[in-house]
Amino acid sequence: METTERQQGEGQGKNITLHICVFGPSTRFLSGITYFTIRLANALVSIGRVDAILFRHMLPKKLFPGWKRVGKPLTDVCFDPQVRVDELLDWYNPLTWMKAYAGSRKADVLILPWWTSSVAHMYLFVQVFIRKTRFVVIEFHEPVDPLEDASLPLRVYARISGWLVRTLARGYITHTGYDRDLIVRRYHIPAENIHIIPHGLYDQYAHIDPQKAREILAIREQFVILFFGLLRRFKGVRHLIEGFEMLPAEIKENSRLCIVGEAWEDQESVTKVKKSPDRHKITMVDRYVSDEEVALYYSAADVFAGPYTRESHDPCAVCHIAMSYGLPVIASHTGGMIESLGAYEGVWFVPPENPAAIRDVLVKIFEERKKRYPVPESLRWDRIAAQWHEYLVQGVEKG
Repeated sequence: METTERQQGEGQGKNITLHICVFGPSTRFLSGITYFTIRLANALVSIGRVDAILFRHMLPKKLFPGWKRVGKPLTDVCFDPQVRVDELLDWYNPLTWMKAYAGSRKADVLILPWWTSSVAHMYLFVQVFIRKTRFVVIEFHEPVDPLEDASLPLRVYARISGWLVRTLARGYITHTGYDRDLIVRRYHIPAENIHIIPHGLYDQYAHIDPQKAREILAIREQFVILFFGLLRRFKGVRHLIEGFEMLPAEIKENSRLCIVGEAWEDQESVTKVKKSPDRHKITMVDRYVSDEEVALYYSAADVFAGPYTRESHDPCAVCHIAMSYGLPVIASHTGGMIESLGAYEGVWFVPPENPAAIRDVLVKIFEERKKRYPVPESLRWDRIAAQWHEYLVQGVEKG
């Protein structure tokens, strides 16, 4: 491995400046993983040189559930000018995989996010040529994609390709201990080989005066309940709708439930809204919204609800946006949700799949709906970058 540049820090001992290459989706295939890739790369600038190698054509367009919005300008979030960005990887073009290898082979560290097996063949190409001469880290967002797990052919492919990607890596990162335990059980990676680094806050959105935000969104109610994110069955939106319907009449009359997010396989929740006796009190925005609209809905909200029936990376992201606004958060008492939100003063845990519990918490929050909570300092990106630096330096030094 090429020697990293070492600098002497005043009173802090030896600091190692790393050359880090981060892989991930470009804004063409915009998702929470895209935002994470950008925020992580920007944070790592403080600890070394950072290159970002992005997927230009991540998979056949029509196979992406949100294919109609691919390439649309929905975000203003961008890489730090110090990050060298190459948007070049095409799923169908080995020449672009070779360029990715050429662009990453001199780095000390390669960070490969794992959330779908559709990118595995491109990872494998680079990993085979790298031949473990670099510290390759798998950063887990999902042990397996729920859509892939529901299809036998895709499940088989994901297991085989995922095994190869993991075998050719030397380091593993998860965001919670719960996720680490899932990886250990599913993939038999020793727990001591998996390091936990929390997910940083998504604090990049504008904070707008709540009354102004509501006026722009044409919301007249006093109490705004927000669900935000892709609609998938495990996110429990149907239970939130039922809990909202169970609210006392005097509270419901002054409340507005906003369900904002592109519906993927959870068409049941879309139908449930249309058939709800309280549908005139529910706003359904069935599309992937722009950053400007994200800021409007979070600024207008009095509470964020994430009634997930199981843990995944995604609730961490959308709940972290809520925390950056100081909003009370209703979260299911499941898995990594407990760990990732447990230190936040404004979290209200409820049993999963329990509409009555959601109703009861909404009633309590309604009584103090203007209350906001301090943002967890431990989830600031400078703190996250410091943890990455310590872990990566140790990995590089072990050779």
